[in-house]
Amino acid sequence: MIEIRVALPGEVGALEALQMRASLANPGDRDAILAHPDTVSIPLEQLTNGWVFVAVDNDRDIGFAAVFPRADGDWELDGLFVEPTVWRSGVGRQLVEYAATFTAIAGSSALHVIGNPHAEAFYHACGFTTVGVGDTRFGPSILMRLVV
Repeated sequence: MIEIRVALPGEVGALEALQMRASLANPGDRDAILAHPDTVSIPLEQLTNGWVFVAVDNDRDIGFAAVFPRADGDWELDGLFVEPTVWRSGVGRQLVEYAATFTAIAGSSALHVIGNPHAEAFYHACGFTTVGVGDTRFGPSILMRLVV
């Protein structure tokens, strides 16, 4: 059974290492991450405010999600990373569901994400709808929204 808990600020190094492993294992992200390794970071504010959630299985961190509040009152899913060895096992979906519940309790009406095009099907399977397109420093992105 996977447990999801709030991350502690002292875990930043381990969580960033998990983020790096997940990003490098994804062919759609690998080149951009290798060119810009500085993008693998978790803002301290997210950790100290309790906005990072860790999925744990048998005392092993296997994924995490990070959120932050938007100026419009909704929340943004800022990061979602799962250990490559457990991809397609439901961990990502559980983290999205946890983040959606957290943001609803915080008063949000929707959870937003700026997704990579290769993640669009995953986010659709989690209930997000595409609301637009955008650009990031790594190229095109898909703007998505989940009503919570």
